[in-house]
Amino acid sequence: MATRVGLMTVELYIGGCRSLKEKRQVLQSLMARLRNEFNLSVAEVDHHDKHQRACLAIACVGNRTEHVNRMLDIILERLTVESRISLIESQIELL
Repeated sequence: MATRVGLMTVELYIGGCRSLKEKRQVLQSLMARLRNEFNLSVAEVDHHDKHQRACLAIACVGNRTEHVNRMLDIILERLTVESRISLIESQIELL
């Protein structure tokens, strides 16, 4: 059985945040929704000390490359319409 792993990193701008506490609230809410809706792993991996920037790593596992790729595309679409953040950059790797 083949296992496919998809890894997506996204750079985000969180314009309305004036403190790290506000940033944490926005990110915790966003990450919880992604975990619940898509059953994936997500973590903040960079820009911990910047209150208007974040870098998230999102990983998902499946048995078909097409399924994993489509899932990451859907997540990317959701992030682009999220009102509290702006997507700066994204990168997808299939392992």
